[in-house]
Amino acid sequence: MITKLTIASFKSLENLEVELGQLNVFVGANGSGKSNLLEAIGVLSAAADGKVTDQTLMQRGVRPGVPRLYKSAFPQKGGRQLSHIFLSASSSEAHYVVSLNNPMEDPSPAWRFKTELFERGATKVVSRGPATRDKPNTENGLAALKAVELRQDDPALRFLRRLQGYVIYSPTTPVLRGVALETQPRSPVGLSGGRLPEAVHELLAGRKDNEPAKRVAQDVLRLIGWARGYGSASSSELPLSKAASASPNVIRFVDKYMKEGRNVLSGYDASEGALYILFLAVLAVHPKAPLFFAVDNADDGLNPSLATALIKDFADWLLSSPHQRQILMTSHNPAVLDGLPIQDDRVRLFTVDRDNHGKTIVRRVVVDDGLLRMASQG
Repeated sequence: MITKLTIASFKSLENLEVELGQLNVFVGANGSGKSNLLEAIGVLSAAADGKVTDQTLMQRGVRPGVPRLYKSAFPQKGGRQLSHIFLSASSSEAHYVVSLNNPMEDPSPAWRFKTELFERGATKVVSRGPATRDKPNTENGLAALKAVELRQDDPALRFLRRLQGYVIYSPTTPVLRGVALETQPRSPVGLSGGRLPEAVHELLAGRKDNEPAKRVAQDVLRLIGWARGYGSASSSELPLSKAASASPNVIRFVDKYMKEGRNVLSGYDASEGALYILFLAVLAVHPKAPLFFAVDNADDGLNPSLATALIKDFADWLLSSPHQRQILMTSHNPAVLDGLPIQDDRVRLFTVDRDNHGKTIVRRVVVDDGLLRMASQG
């Protein structure tokens, strides 16, 4: 697991350190810096994978940006601004640190590695100092190159691969419904929710030998409430206008209240809440889902009661899964908090705000006697 993140001079994150759990929920107002935090990790992931360009960032769900937008622009004493952004991630077994630079004027397509450090415990696997910045190939990360020499069971390699695989999911209703194309395809699901029918089919097909998937499939029906069953089907097999589908396969629901023969409907006609439930279920237990990822605005389109119930089940799915996935989620909906078991140290709740100078501040909400007294008083 990634236990600590440090970010400096990235957008509104001038100097930030966050200690992570397994499920991490960040709650804050629009513009407070929640998405900036997720994207900073995306830049760090791209650096760990050897290249920081618009393409490698977009593959991770990061909005590409020029140095003037990425580098913090807060006034400094003497008027001097940092020329680079600084990012690091740590686990109990390994540590990766990088500082990246790109000229404000006439920036290059790829960011340059100013410094880079990759450690296994106290042992340096890779080290690059600022004195090497004028040498060739400073646009390529050394840690990614060194990884090919590490043994498969090396804890440093496991840490690096977890970091390299990080992506930001931002599901949108049109893509989940299958009426809009996925622009960032991945397996098992795209970053906007594309390929959801295929992923649901794979999840259901693997239930026989996968107890967590079997339990999640039952929980999904309970959460949806009105469905007797669900799966996927060809868009031509369902009562769906050809003009309403951009994908060959769509989600298929069977309504338990309507009469037989008239009770089958597609994801296009179902509630968006049902589609978000399926989306999070896939990410929690599908064997091909990444080990480290974020979901931005995970509560979008959910009513308060469903938001509470879904986050409660999602936490249970995640914490009981053998895959040891680690997830960051952002939310605007206070109802999400009621479903979080924050007494469990693996689940961490953070508030995100900006101070009087506009700098993003992240604070962890810790369950203590004072908080429990306030809760008992409503």
